[in-house]
Amino acid sequence: MDPILAAAALSVVLGAVIAFVFFKSYLLKERSNVQAISEPELHSDPKKTSKPQHVPKKYHSKPHSHASDKEQSKRHHPLDLNTLKGHADSVTGMCFSSDGRNLATACADGVVRVFKLDDASSKSFKFLRINVPLGGHAVAVAFADDSSSVVVASQTVTGCSLYMYGEENPKKGSTDSNQQSKLPLPQVKWEHHKIHDKQAILTLTRATASYGTGDGSTIIASCSEGTDILLWHGRTGKVLGHVDTNQLKNTMATISPNGRFLAAAAFTADVKIWEIVYAKDGSVKEVLNVMQLKGHKSAVTWLCFSPNSEQIITTSKDGSIRVWNINVRYHLSEDPKTLKVFPIPFHDSSGSALHYDRLSLSPDGKILAATRGPTLQWLCLETGKVLDAAEKAHDGDITWITWCPKTMPLGNEQVVILATASVDKKVKLWAAPSVTS
Repeated sequence: MDPILAAAALSVVLGAVIAFVFFKSYLLKERSNVQAISEPELHSDPKKTSKPQHVPKKYHSKPHSHASDKEQSKRHHPLDLNTLKGHADSVTGMCFSSDGRNLATACADGVVRVFKLDDASSKSFKFLRINVPLGGHAVAVAFADDSSSVVVASQTVTGCSLYMYGEENPKKGSTDSNQQSKLPLPQVKWEHHKIHDKQAILTLTRATASYGTGDGSTIIASCSEGTDILLWHGRTGKVLGHVDTNQLKNTMATISPNGRFLAAAAFTADVKIWEIVYAKDGSVKEVLNVMQLKGHKSAVTWLCFSPNSEQIITTSKDGSIRVWNINVRYHLSEDPKTLKVFPIPFHDSSGSALHYDRLSLSPDGKILAATRGPTLQWLCLETGKVLDAAEKAHDGDITWITWCPKTMPLGNEQVVILATASVDKKVKLWAAPSVTS
């Protein structure tokens, strides 16, 4: 073999051996370093190793603790009693049954829910689910003659429809105990379509025809975003009357508790009032424009009747609340009288008075609930002073408020309840504040 080639081969072999020895020593050194780093944990004290065994238990228990704390932090206001959950979209309207034990809600998810309210402190509430026809979403709801039938306003691209849902009549001879234990499925008893042409329904309110010769049936008023208002017979769906406000556009309309008067607020400072005249047989004979409330300097944004149907409370963009006496001899040209005027106790950052979006008067006529955006206030109707307030009653604008007509059980107590609905997909139940506070 060539001496030069032999020397080169020997050099390669020697270099490989040296590299192997060096690399092996390096690996052994690094391995010892890794063992030195990990050794304290691998051989830690047995008392310390027992702690990781408890970590999973703490991990599973914390979500419940945090959920409870979160719920408590949300229910920060002392008058906040409970929340009705289950809505998948904005809650657009609601109505209590006359006995106060059921609350129907209209939701933009196309579902009407009728909650059973046995106790305001319940952890959960059973409800009956009513799906409006495909393509529509519920915008308003009102109970018909009893808690087993509801009238629903559904908005579609072609206009607004009214549906009255009632219980299905039980089959004769049915002895299936399981079937009898289930909630009755609602059926459409009557329906009307495009009732205000293509205009949306703003409010849907109800009253019992108890004044004069009224037959005690339920009358429902649907107020459009235009200028027309329709009166309906709750049980049959018959049109009882039609009025035109002739005031640009409507804001809302409502019926007095005894079914005598219909009042509407529009984009004007005046409020028009109609009387529903009943025939001797109890049916509606005619609807007459009989009064106007004049005194506000700017548009009236909302109004409500007193429980005895003799007074109206209005709120306006002029920053005031007015209490009116409408128990007057209008047929002798006697005008309604302003009993009280209060400044709205709600101001912006510059100190300017703001107006309310909604009003609702308690069943005893003493507490006026008022809202603007997500803020809820309770006012004393006698003095106009704020009894209590919740600046962020909801996580979004409040869309509807209504008082329960009867006291509701709260554990061992009976309390007066106010319900509020919002775009935040929730309905809340509130206790009434003390008037003496």
